[in-house]
Amino acid sequence: MISAEKEILPILNQQELYTVEPTHLHVASSDIVETIDVNVFYGDFHALKDVNLAIKKNSVTALIGPSGCGKTTFLRLLNRMNDYIPSHMVRGKVLINGVDIYRDKIEIEQLRKEVGMVFQKPNPFPKSIFENVAYGLRIQGIKDKHLIHERVINAIQQVGLWNEVKDNLRKNALALSGGQQQRVCIARTLAVEPDIILMDEPTSALDPISTSRIEELILQLKQKYTIIIVTHNMQQASRISDTTAFFYLGELIEVGKTTDIFTNPRNERTERYITGRFG
Repeated sequence: MISAEKEILPILNQQELYTVEPTHLHVASSDIVETIDVNVFYGDFHALKDVNLAIKKNSVTALIGPSGCGKTTFLRLLNRMNDYIPSHMVRGKVLINGVDIYRDKIEIEQLRKEVGMVFQKPNPFPKSIFENVAYGLRIQGIKDKHLIHERVINAIQQVGLWNEVKDNLRKNALALSGGQQQRVCIARTLAVEPDIILMDEPTSALDPISTSRIEELILQLKQKYTIIIVTHNMQQASRISDTTAFFYLGELIEVGKTTDIFTNPRNERTERYITGRFG
């Protein structure tokens, strides 16, 4: 696993890679994300094949499928994190709030403010709880201490961590439990007020109690945010998501309401996967 510093700092600091003009990603539509005939290549490897998927605002979409099927590639497509892989190439359209983030002129920093990401393992920085949550705001150049304080406190409250840390916000975040660390990382994402939160197996490294808390948090957050989560846990997908998309060998095999996918899948491969007969 790449360390927190290596995972995030290049994303925030390498803006010189992009010299395009900014476009703000806000238009009226019920679909906040839409991919049209999207293909992704890593050199000769065809990672995603003609993926067409629309995701509605204020919903939780679970991406499921065997390892190596393209779930994480799809997730990282939505905030252009795959750009740092030299052999990476995208064909097709990736629309966020109606803007094609690979074709239109956009500001990458603005995109990643509006499309936040939570990683598989908790990755707090070796800083205080407060400074971890404030990190993205400071990177954006925000200097208003009152605004930073307000955003940090609000984010910590949103993730249900306030009562646990309110008297010790200067405590090193690395001293927290794994579940608390992951909630700090989610708070760090919320502090910059994104529209979309991407989650790459956010509970895979957590115990059942911490997992349950994160799942409850996700259900609360969808009232304000759109959440797209990669998970290998079928029970988790069925508990927290409104929509489930099943990927297999780079193809989007089936997408629909989670209740339909898990009770009456249309495709035999979907049924075989969710019943544990392969994958």
